[in-house]
Amino acid sequence: MQITHSLRKLLMASVFGIYTVNAPAQEHDIMVVANIDNQTVKLDKVEIRNLFMGNASNVGLEPVSLPPQTLARAVFNTKIIGLTESRIQSYWSQMRFSGRSRPPREISTVDQLISYVSSHKDTVAFVPVSADIPAHLTVVYSTAKM
Repeated sequence: MQITHSLRKLLMASVFGIYTVNAPAQEHDIMVVANIDNQTVKLDKVEIRNLFMGNASNVGLEPVSLPPQTLARAVFNTKIIGLTESRIQSYWSQMRFSGRSRPPREISTVDQLISYVSSHKDTVAFVPVSADIPAHLTVVYSTAKM
């Protein structure tokens, strides 16, 4: 598995609790988008974490994710979930083994992910804040300073 230089720096920063990455700030922000009818809905960090970690949620959305080797996923894990990828994988192994829950569907690229969410009602996904989002999708959360 090849890890990009920016991803390696972000992973190291998250391990040591520092952010010294020299990439544009936008590269290290994500937004959570959903295909929902009510475009005024906003979710908080805890609700999003619960959705993507398979915990009980009254939101009723299906989470969809990028694969582990993407920068957006590393940012999401660090800023929203608060766990390393290995801890998340361990958690999902336990959930699958016990039959309690399954991890979110993974889609390879940001463009494919946006296309999937666009064509599937009541889905939610995280993407880089720089991604082009169709007008019918709703940004329900963003780590970017507005």
